[in-house]
Amino acid sequence: MKQFIKILGICALPLTLTLALTAPQMAAADGSTDAKFSVSIRGLTAGTLTVKGQESGGSYKASGVLQSGGLVGLVAKVKYSASTSGRVKGNRFSPTRYDEKADTGKRKSSSSMSYKGGVPTVSDYVSTPNGVKPSTQKGTVDPMTALYAAFRDVGEAQVCKLDVKMYDGKRRSQVKLSSPRADGDMIKCDGEYRRLAGFSAEDMAEKTRFPFNLFYAKTADGRYRVEKVVTQSLYGTAVMKRK
Repeated sequence: MKQFIKILGICALPLTLTLALTAPQMAAADGSTDAKFSVSIRGLTAGTLTVKGQESGGSYKASGVLQSGGLVGLVAKVKYSASTSGRVKGNRFSPTRYDEKADTGKRKSSSSMSYKGGVPTVSDYVSTPNGVKPSTQKGTVDPMTALYAAFRDVGEAQVCKLDVKMYDGKRRSQVKLSSPRADGDMIKCDGEYRRLAGFSAEDMAEKTRFPFNLFYAKTADGRYRVEKVVTQSLYGTAVMKRK
């Protein structure tokens, strides 16, 4: 069960992403995102990821569901759901509230974070030997905000321009997108997910950097949306395709 969650986490965001973008971008037009992706590992269906979001008047709300499916779903019933809200300007997100629920089939859990002055406060925070204190994480964003930042429809100027740091209540990580280039009728980005702090010594020794590629397609209204993500995980090639 733990391995399955790690697989989806590494695949679905290289993309457990966040906020601390390298440079401000032109503000995106108000709009919405509604995307569903299939997740496969080594060619076997592993689950689905759904991301929904709405932006209006400088505010955003987003939600997502990650759950097992296919052959994997027959032996591991895993579901993770989250919601977030806050302020947005271009590619800069400032979350105000984050809530998540997880169900591994054997155990259910929930947690939340609120933000004041960009600093997160974690509900029921318990210090651990490797854990990163919330008070040190000013300017980071929550996992759902990171997912939304990566998967929302964007203008041409924002394609492949992301450098975010994320905090999930214990761990700090980073995701970068760069090097936009044509790949058939899509735009291909180079990406990297990196473990920064709060991970166990075993996890850090296992691997700290996970390269991936993200592919955008142009929509009828001239914007760009993510169609596919390909990454080399610890368990083989993982692919996300938009349905």
